[in-house]
Amino acid sequence: MKVLKFGGSLFDNARVILQRVRSSGADVLIVPGGGRFADLVRDIYRESGLSEEAAHWMAVLAMDAYAYYLSDISGIELTPLLVKKKGVRIVLPYEILRRQDELPHSWDVTSDTIAAWMAYRTGSKLIKATDVDGIILDGRLQETIEASKLRGMETCVDRALPEFLINHQMDALVLNGLKAPRLEDALEDKRPAGTLITGK
Repeated sequence: MKVLKFGGSLFDNARVILQRVRSSGADVLIVPGGGRFADLVRDIYRESGLSEEAAHWMAVLAMDAYAYYLSDISGIELTPLLVKKKGVRIVLPYEILRRQDELPHSWDVTSDTIAAWMAYRTGSKLIKATDVDGIILDGRLQETIEASKLRGMETCVDRALPEFLINHQMDALVLNGLKAPRLEDALEDKRPAGTLITGK
């Protein structure tokens, strides 16, 4: 099974991308990002003095909101369960994380690390689909990079993800979901253009 983190940046093209995922024949658990729903929580957090604890759970609920949107436009089944299963499903993270609250509650932990945790829990490969080609350093796409080199850096993955990958000896593939052949290759276990972050 693959765990596919589906970025909020893919919102405008989500219908077409999800059709391709659905027709791939792969077993995929889609983890929605927060996107514009989480951006609203960030704005409230900055403007109102909201605690990180409350903001964390509101942001996770924003992932649920995106999940409902993605399911509605694609017809893909929603699930509140973190189990391996045939076919394509979109996960509702809130109920799962309330039952298994193992991640820090801070803005360093976003849907990227939540998706990594779900991949770890299910023994699945992790793919992050976003609107950039991968990790860009000094203007160059990194085909492979060790997670340890990303500590403390601002990239297209959240700040907590590198440490999580190191601690759990996991890899993560980051690719541009707007370029359909790349996502299709990843779902078929081919190596597409993008960045493989290794858990070292």
